[in-house]
Parts: sequence; C-alpha cells; structure tokens
Amino acid sequence: MKTYSAKASEIEKKWVLIDAEGLVVGRLAALIAMRLRGKHKASYTPHMDCGDNVIVVNAAKVLLTGNKLKNKVYYWHTGFIGGIKERTAGAIMSGKYPERVVEKAVERMLPRGPLGRKQLSNLRVYPAAAHPHEAQQPQTLDVSAMNPKNANYRSKAKAA
Repeated sequence: MKTYSAKASEIEKKWVLIDAEGLVVGRLAALIAMRLRGKHKASYTPHMDCGDNVIVVNAAKVLLTGNKLKNKVYYWHTGFIGGIKERTAGAIMSGKYPERVVEKAVERMLPRGPLGRKQLSNLRVYPAAAHPHEAQQPQTLDVSAMNPKNANYRSKAKAA
C-alpha cells in the first residue's frame, strides 16, 4: 500500500468563520493553526498547503488567563545596537491593533519557512464583528462548544 500524497489539483480549501469573543487565546490559536495547516483533514500532506482559509472576528474580545495581561511580554529588535523593545499583552490589547495578539499566537504555532508563511496568509483577523468576506460564504465554527475550557470557564462561574 502506498502512502497518499495530495496534489495541488486535489486540494479543496474551505472558508471557516470563528467568533473569538470570550475564547482563551492559546486554545483558539492552536485550533486555528491546525485548520491552517490542514491537519484536521484525512488528506493532510505535510509539504502542501492543504489547510482552510480562516476568518476570525471579535479578536479584541479574546481572553488571557492568569496574569498574562501584565506578565506576558512581546519582544522585537529594531536592528540597531541595544534596540531590544518590549510591550506587554495588556498594552497591545488596549492599543490600536488588539488583533495582533491572536495573529502572533497563531504565527508562532506554525512552522517557520515558505510554507508556514503561505499558510499564515490564509488567516484573516478582525477586531470587530464585521468582515468583508461574506461572498465566500464561510461556515461558522463554534469553538466554545467543542470544549468548555476553550471559553474562560472562571468568568462564567463568577457571572452565574
């Protein structure tokens, strides 16, 4: 029996819509990365871009558990000597582009290289509920119903 390897003409890409309101960032990013790579399909081929196109809305309303808003730090370097910069997750979430927390989490779960960059280009993240991809007729994926831990169960317990 030969190992199946998908060809570019056999790959069928779907559009998936995920509402990120009230979801935990790490669990959401792991699920999105799996969808972008195509590992949820039986025809998964590691060297091909066989994943789906993922649209994430309400990315500004995601949750970080524990003290991550204060303690999680994102670093980057300007290229100049001593040019290391840092910003906390809380500063990014309250800033102009809060969707970057979700983008970075997914980016760091994908493999580095040309294929990972191609797969990351199939991700669209929007801070509010509006998105310009209605023509693609995306299927809605209810992430919070998959596992109760995907949504922050502590905040729901306090509200009840």
